[in-house]
Amino acid sequence: MKVRLQKLIARTGLASRRKADDLIAAGRVAVNGRVAVPGETADPEIDRITVDGAPLGAPTGKVYLLLNKPIGYVTSARDPQGRPVVTELVESVSARLFPIGRLDLNTEGLLLMTNDGELAHLLMHPRHQVEKTYLVRIRGRLDEKDRNLLQEGILLEDGKTAPARVGHVRTGGSHTWFHLTIREGRNRQVRRMCEALGLQVSRLKRIGVGFLDLGDLPPGRFRHLSSEEVDRLKKL
Repeated sequence: MKVRLQKLIARTGLASRRKADDLIAAGRVAVNGRVAVPGETADPEIDRITVDGAPLGAPTGKVYLLLNKPIGYVTSARDPQGRPVVTELVESVSARLFPIGRLDLNTEGLLLMTNDGELAHLLMHPRHQVEKTYLVRIRGRLDEKDRNLLQEGILLEDGKTAPARVGHVRTGGSHTWFHLTIREGRNRQVRRMCEALGLQVSRLKRIGVGFLDLGDLPPGRFRHLSSEEVDRLKKL
């Protein structure tokens, strides 16, 4: 049965559907010796599919990890600048894993990693609006006006953000801590929302994705998701 190429690639754990689209667009995927085109389908039982000249492997056993990413790690499988990457933290797992979404270099916290490209595609697709909760520390105080603006949406250069939730506000010394829950996945979104209000973020940690939370998992460590957790993620 013919299936879209990006779906077949995602099934093997080689890349997410989005990355598979990039591979196809770059001319790195071929079907029966011919360079594939975006949107093409193929039958894995009949057609010879290659990526960078290597035959596309069979679907792998699915692995789902929850990692507590430390500050200073790049959310990528490799980094041209030679900085530490998150895949180094899960090298003890034999499967070839990739992160679902991104946390920037100076943001720590909950990062899901898997070789299930289909689930990664679902969780990252904007229409599903999976909630992500951050623990934000700013210099100074969060006044009521700024809190309301964050909850109503902030106008950024790439458009107005969707309404967010602010909670668990506490002030200690010269800093204020609060939880910010968003449903979008724009680049550096939380930092940019705060910067737009003149709030200086001194620490940022993602503590929840959907129903999942970090718990007491130490930085740099990971745990496998249970089958029940994976099923719940697929239903999000």
